[in-house]
Amino acid sequence: MNTVIITQSRSVKEQQFTLPGYYNWQQFKAIQSLIEQQSGTKISYLDGVIEFMTLGEEHETIKSMIALLLGIYFLQKEIEFIPVGSATRELEEKEVSFEPDESYYIGEKKEHPDLVIEVNITSGSVKKLEKYKRFKIQEVWLWQNNKFCIYYLQNEQYQQIFQSNLLPNLNFKLLEDCVLMPSKLEAVKIFSNGI
Repeated sequence: MNTVIITQSRSVKEQQFTLPGYYNWQQFKAIQSLIEQQSGTKISYLDGVIEFMTLGEEHETIKSMIALLLGIYFLQKEIEFIPVGSATRELEEKEVSFEPDESYYIGEKKEHPDLVIEVNITSGSVKKLEKYKRFKIQEVWLWQNNKFCIYYLQNEQYQQIFQSNLLPNLNFKLLEDCVLMPSKLEAVKIFSNGI
């Protein structure tokens, strides 16, 4: 029996691809169990379509900086929060499974997180919003082209907004600038002072 070993270099760039064909929930779960053994790969499922994404250093750096800076913001503004990271969200009856890059309950824990953040380096689409809608995630921030696109769930549809409804005093320009700074230490200092 031949064994296939998949290795990833640390310099791998983020890649996203869709598995051709339609898959039922049981087929998805079988594929998901195989993928879970591969670090650095995310899998999502929506209405019979399976997508894979490899996570490169750039993706992980941006994701981590957003989480770090948001944590500082919550602490300085004394906002109660529960970070739940990329915990898998799935419901067979809604034909959806995904792992956000970051997710948060604002205030207290509820049925689903209030805020989800997705980092898209190579590609991204507002089509991703459908999976969050099925969980009634109140606000979604998509990082694309070095900035945030903010979506708020209103009347069961996502509307693009230009300031967070959950965190109305957050300066997104400052947050974006600090996420992109080469010196992460300097970024933290500037962000902390700018809050």
